[in-house]
Amino acid sequence: MNSIKFDPDLCVNCETIDCLMRCQYISFTDIAEAKEEKLKINDGKDSRVLEECLTCYACQEYCPVDNNPFFLLVERQEEKGFLPAPRPIIEEQLRMMAPKGRIAKETVSGPVVDMCAFPMLTGCVRGKLFEGASTIVGMDIFCNIMWLHFAKNSTIRKRVPEMIDNIMSFYLKDADTDELICFHDECFGTYTSVADAYGIDVPFKPIHQFDYYNQRLDVLKESIKPINAKIVYQRPCSNRLCPQTDKILDEIFEKIGAERVPRKYDRETALCCGGVPRAHQREELADELVEKNMNDMLSVGATYCVFNCPFCMATLGQEVAEQGLMPILVSDLVQIALGD
Repeated sequence: MNSIKFDPDLCVNCETIDCLMRCQYISFTDIAEAKEEKLKINDGKDSRVLEECLTCYACQEYCPVDNNPFFLLVERQEEKGFLPAPRPIIEEQLRMMAPKGRIAKETVSGPVVDMCAFPMLTGCVRGKLFEGASTIVGMDIFCNIMWLHFAKNSTIRKRVPEMIDNIMSFYLKDADTDELICFHDECFGTYTSVADAYGIDVPFKPIHQFDYYNQRLDVLKESIKPINAKIVYQRPCSNRLCPQTDKILDEIFEKIGAERVPRKYDRETALCCGGVPRAHQREELADELVEKNMNDMLSVGATYCVFNCPFCMATLGQEVAEQGLMPILVSDLVQIALGD
């Protein structure tokens, strides 16, 4: 079993401990206390962080030297039995989200869009934006990154190589492309950030949905009718694994005439939608996060609330709609600008 790619000396020499000091959910009196807790984690000792962690992925982005602090933290949670959710819930989820063995070989041609475990969203792949696209979907190609929220690195190590093999064997091996467009951050994060940190080989080229949309908008620029609307964006946990794509999203918004209104809980200070603590049965924290997000969104006069993550949209979609904001996925907003 490959260990997490991690250099403890980088933490020893770190002067800021941004991974913990910038955390929005756990407080420390000073850098010295944060460093003490971080070194406990590194050394495999008990730390209050292992119990208090929301599993929002943010420390992965905050680390200035890309030393995989979150992946290591999850490793320690599992090793020491600090489970973020009650064990029966985790075990039931593991059964529900397991591969089903119902996959069949299918001929696909590029662009190939990976819908992960969201068959209900395959209808989003339509119109000029996705002209000629094939979709693949199902539990047998589920990226399994969600187990970072449940202290189950062992499940990621076991299932992710199986999913990669399924994608190649049943779809991409005989296709006319080696590129896989990831409709969800979680898949892209799995096949880039997680795979690199865990030593998992990926034989295809993952393409983030934002990169794909941005390039298609250049091709279809004559078809763009700017929406001329203010939007708020709910940045998901998984985007912490590919923060470089947030700038690409800004380019997309600019091209379609969407103004991403500045607000407190966006970009590097984005808050969890509340769905993860709800799954952990931390109801008070979930309610607090929903309220903070909602108040922040409603304060800036936007028309749309734009989502990247289907889980975030399921968590907050009805809430924002009831307050007069239109919940919408990035792909659907782009398609409005293209007249589809």
